[in-house]
Amino acid sequence: MTPAERNPNLRSVMATKRKAAGSEPGFFTKRNWQWLGAGAVVIIAGFIALSMGSITLAPLLLVVGYCVLIPIGILVGPSRADQAPPAQADAPAE
Repeated sequence: MTPAERNPNLRSVMATKRKAAGSEPGFFTKRNWQWLGAGAVVIIAGFIALSMGSITLAPLLLVVGYCVLIPIGILVGPSRADQAPPAQADAPAE
C-alpha cells in the first residue's frame, strides 16, 4: 500500500507543496537548461570537427562550449520575469 493510498489527503498536500515551491523543481530553470544544452551542442560539434582534422575550428568550438556556454548555464539566475513580484499586504479599509 502506497502512502497516498493510506492517506487520501497526502496527494493534495503534495500537489500544494509542488505549487508553492514553483513549477520547476530543482536549482536550474528552463533558461539554465537551454544554455547548458547549447553548450553541449557546441562541444559535440567541436569534437566532430576535431575528428575531421580541423585544427582551428575544433579548439574554438570546444573553448566556447566549455569556457563560455557551460559556465553561463550554471551561473545565470532566473530572469526578472521568472521572479514573482513581492506580495503586497492589503491595508485595512477605514
